[in-house]
Amino acid sequence: MLARVHSAAVLGIDARVLDVEVDVSAGLPRFNIVGLPDTSVREARERVRSALRNGRFPVPNGAVTVNLAPAGFRKVGASLDLPVALAMLQICGLASPAPEVRRLFVGELGLNGEVRPVRGALCLALAAREAGFGEIVLPSANAAEAAAVEGIDVIPVGTLAAVVSHVKGDPALPPFVPPPSRASAPYGVDFSDIRGQAVARRALEIAAAGGHHALLTGPPGAGKTMLARRLATILPQLTRGESIEVTKIHSVAGALPASGGLVETPPFRAPHHGISAPGLVGGGVRPGPGEVSLAHRGVLFLDELPEFRRDVLEAIRQPLEEKRVNLVRVGGACTFPCDFLLVAAMNPCPCGFIGDPRRVCTCDYGERLRYTRKISGPLLDRIDLHVSVPPVPWADVLKDSPEEDSETIKRRVERARRVAVS
Repeated sequence: MLARVHSAAVLGIDARVLDVEVDVSAGLPRFNIVGLPDTSVREARERVRSALRNGRFPVPNGAVTVNLAPAGFRKVGASLDLPVALAMLQICGLASPAPEVRRLFVGELGLNGEVRPVRGALCLALAAREAGFGEIVLPSANAAEAAAVEGIDVIPVGTLAAVVSHVKGDPALPPFVPPPSRASAPYGVDFSDIRGQAVARRALEIAAAGGHHALLTGPPGAGKTMLARRLATILPQLTRGESIEVTKIHSVAGALPASGGLVETPPFRAPHHGISAPGLVGGGVRPGPGEVSLAHRGVLFLDELPEFRRDVLEAIRQPLEEKRVNLVRVGGACTFPCDFLLVAAMNPCPCGFIGDPRRVCTCDYGERLRYTRKISGPLLDRIDLHVSVPPVPWADVLKDSPEEDSETIKRRVERARRVAVS
């Protein structure tokens, strides 16, 4: 007996449609999955059996073989649990899909039959629409994210029993209706918080308008981190195409908030200086996006730049130029976009007080030279703006006159970009 259910699997930040074929034949009880599955996919046999048993569904007897076609790429993740379970129920005669509706199923199964969220729901919905499917059935927690794709009905489900009822039409579940679009949550910071630093503020405005990378150099307490964290607030709002692109990356990485939906504001990423090279540019046994890709269309902030390992800093030289990361691993080859603004901050010397009128530098010439040599010349050449951030006088900190806010600066940045492309 043979049954077939349509599903999809994430590959990089895209997805490919699959045929999940299940065959049950006479013989000793066994459960084999073929078609280049990874460990998480092979473990589906235990999750599916327990979900069927605890949901009081029949479990086919005999030798069960699951084929994931095409077999030319590695399947990763638990999103294939639901289609495998449905194919097994088709063999038992409990879940025969309506022929007039083409459906694609994705979802992880809990041992009690619960349908749990998966990564890359937006990518899966896009692949389903492009393949001509009319519906995608997926976990309720992923519905808001997948509903951003127009031209396909998103059916949210919470349990395996609900999926079976929907497939049989008893009753059919309604498509998910996304709530009215709301304004994106603010960053919680604004340029009006910064006192003084007119030169640095102007430099970051130029960086935002022209897409220039910037290096902020100054003593501790001068406001380098405050300035960098506010750069994203003056970047133009993401277009819908950019939002979908950014959301795909964050979805695959599991970095989307629980509410789901599209990422509509430029992202801001600030990794710790102890990060590894694969963590920064991406990689791993199964290629995944790194911080440079998570900062796509936004800002990547590297604080205490000389404290990053040399190999980590050298790894971003090529992504800075090419705006993408090409990863080739045994598990497959993927390309992740990484068009971001790099903002780095560093002290002028190990103690941080060279040139500070309030403190005396205690570093000798050799210490300063070793400190600055931690950053290679080719990397510094890729940073367009080198900005000195001096200490702010107390008179500027205590003054009552308001500083220019982020919204005002953003309007100038947007106007400058329109002029540049016209």
